[in-house]
Amino acid sequence: MAPELSSSDNATDQLNNRIFFRLFQLGNELQRQSVQQLGITTVQWAVLGALSREKYASGIPLSQLGEYLVVTRQNLDGVLKRLERDGLVRRVADDGDKRSRIVRLTPRGRTFWKEIRARISLFYDQASAHFSFDARVSLVHSLNVLQSDLAKVELSKVGLPKRHGK
Repeated sequence: MAPELSSSDNATDQLNNRIFFRLFQLGNELQRQSVQQLGITTVQWAVLGALSREKYASGIPLSQLGEYLVVTRQNLDGVLKRLERDGLVRRVADDGDKRSRIVRLTPRGRTFWKEIRARISLFYDQASAHFSFDARVSLVHSLNVLQSDLAKVELSKVGLPKRHGK
């Protein structure tokens, strides 16, 4: 039998639930607004933004891009196929390792990114209008800490309820 939660533990649990549920909702709202306002998904936006960085001008290994964006290879593969279809990115063999694939922006992709960046800046400005500069810095710091801590979560299998179908 699980121990009774104290009221302070219960309040913390409820607050944690609200934080993570709000993050879930925020991600969904960002996705919805991104497609509606910019015509691209958030993962497409992230891929194009990452590839537009000067240090990735000659491309980035597929595995490194997935790690950088914190997306699965399968999810990234589907997004890259759509971006390739639209002529915005290309996957090419790595000169150093022909089995490895490098992803890079095409000239059309660079042009598209330059054109959409102004709209993205307006999107950011409108979405964060109620936050001061200092509040934005604080929020970024808090989200970085949360992401770091989340990456370290490791629940033991002892005491966890069995999942249906397992």
